[in-house]
Amino acid sequence: LKPQRSPCGGHRAKPSREPPCVCAHRGFCAMNKYRKVIKPKETLVKDEEEIRVTAAGSVSSYVSRAAKLYGEMEKKYITITATGNALTKAVTTAEVIKRRFKGLHQITKVDNQVIVDEYEPLEEGLDKVVDTRNVPCLEIKLSMDPLDSSDKGYQAPLDESLVTEMDAEEMMKSRGRGRGRGVGRGKGRGKGTSKGKGKGKGKVDARPPKGKGKGKGKGKGKAEPEPKGKG
Repeated sequence: LKPQRSPCGGHRAKPSREPPCVCAHRGFCAMNKYRKVIKPKETLVKDEEEIRVTAAGSVSSYVSRAAKLYGEMEKKYITITATGNALTKAVTTAEVIKRRFKGLHQITKVDNQVIVDEYEPLEEGLDKVVDTRNVPCLEIKLSMDPLDSSDKGYQAPLDESLVTEMDAEEMMKSRGRGRGRGVGRGKGRGKGTSKGKGKGKGKVDARPPKGKGKGKGKGKGKAEPEPKGKG
């Protein structure tokens, strides 16, 4: 079998009897011949002090959770964890919390997590494909008690002038508040067409309709007022 041109890049794909080529963006050229092996999810026990940040979560909800841990649950420290695309949001969450509670010592740890994905072939003669990737992980510990200042990830508490303390209950209530603006404008336009023929004597009292109207009339007498429009 001759190698064929890869549809996703300049390199050449391997023959169809071999596993598909893995591109720089970790896409597969012949995924229609493979399917991903679904692995059972690991059940990890989450500590009460841990706040897991995801890319879809909101910073305000994480700050409210921290206020509950420090206030209602009387915890001395919290741990913020995140992986992949959520690292930036985890850092933002930690900076907001440090500016809401005084005297928080911080230690930051960065690590990598290895994720292995397996793909099994749907056709005979193909081999199983294994894709290994490294995902960055972040762990931020914020403690009211002093931490190891010799740690390379240690940060001292912020100056008190930079901290705006808020009551834990107030922060929990402020999470449910919302602001909204409503502006309504309405314009009504009406068009009416009326055609009529009539014969009679006397006076005709008709108010001019709003819009455009057409009317025809024959008769003896006086008609007032004259309607606006074509007639």
